[in-house]
Amino acid sequence: MRGARARHHAVGRGVLALSRGATRGRAIVLRALGLGDVLTVVPALRAVRRGLPDHEVVLAGPTALADLVVAPDLVDRVLPARGLAPLEWDGTPPEVAVDLHGSGPESHRLLQALRPDRLVGYACPAAGVTGPEWRPGEHEVRRWCRLVEHAGWPADPSQLRLAPPGVPSPAAGAVVVHPGAAYPSRRWPVGRFAAVASWVRSQGLDVVVTGSAEEVALARVVAEAAGLAAGAVLAGLTDLRSLSALVAGARLVVSGDTGMAHLATAFGTPSVVLFGPVPPSEWGPPAEGPHTVLWSGGERAASGGRGDPHGQTVDPALLTTSVEEVIAAARERLLLNGFGGDRTSGRGPGGRHAARGAGSGR
Repeated sequence: MRGARARHHAVGRGVLALSRGATRGRAIVLRALGLGDVLTVVPALRAVRRGLPDHEVVLAGPTALADLVVAPDLVDRVLPARGLAPLEWDGTPPEVAVDLHGSGPESHRLLQALRPDRLVGYACPAAGVTGPEWRPGEHEVRRWCRLVEHAGWPADPSQLRLAPPGVPSPAAGAVVVHPGAAYPSRRWPVGRFAAVASWVRSQGLDVVVTGSAEEVALARVVAEAAGLAAGAVLAGLTDLRSLSALVAGARLVVSGDTGMAHLATAFGTPSVVLFGPVPPSEWGPPAEGPHTVLWSGGERAASGGRGDPHGQTVDPALLTTSVEEVIAAARERLLLNGFGGDRTSGRGPGGRHAARGAGSGR
């Protein structure tokens, strides 16, 4: 640990912070997005932390994620931020500002308003920012690693893992089925999720259905159709710490392209991830991990097209993924990983991208 011994404590608004004693400066990193978005920049955050060992590193992002990212090798505290609203900074210019939010100009100008000595961001002539060029279609993890490497802070895109939270799992060893997603275009049909959950139950494995408070009704439909007991529905009942503990101790996670899939990656939990409008080459889990990706949008991607990740109807590529394919992937993943096994050692079989068509993997 650098400098004084670190300790966690609560500061303002219940946000966790990591005290490092006296520091020579401060750095602010902007990533005011959701769970999955923040988890993809974990390697970049680690690079910033290593590159600025004597700075207080502040993440401007959702305070709900503090339990995951406030750590000795990540950030010292979280500044409440969502979207591109003005930041509630204390007025003292930071020595360094890092834009891991976008390519500007809006996000660049948000940080420029703090008057940092140095701004690290992608090139944006409209905001007067010089930097590397943005590459459309680049994998999200590598994109931000490339930016911080350009700033002089070596980054390892494989450093996605997080330590499990120090709380018990609400359903240790269960298979987690997560039918929700932020937008309908990324939600596989409810009936198909129910069929997969029913198959898992038929194998003698415990199944739980997760989701946000807004997805309780969706989770209940899946559970009822699968013949699960009411107690199998954990949607709306878990905070981030207990949800993280659930994923960290799960046998398998089955989900769409959403934050739950990134949690599985963060904790090295076997997963089957269903992609639709966005190719896994941009947002998928690492190919070397215990993850199976199902995607059939390769032909569309090869011709230059893509779906709408914010669409209001399910993406056609997602609809072509069948129940039988997901069950086969789940069966194989469970067998390959010894029904949960010991993932703490980092050993085990490599990941497999079962995407049909072009553009799978990273």
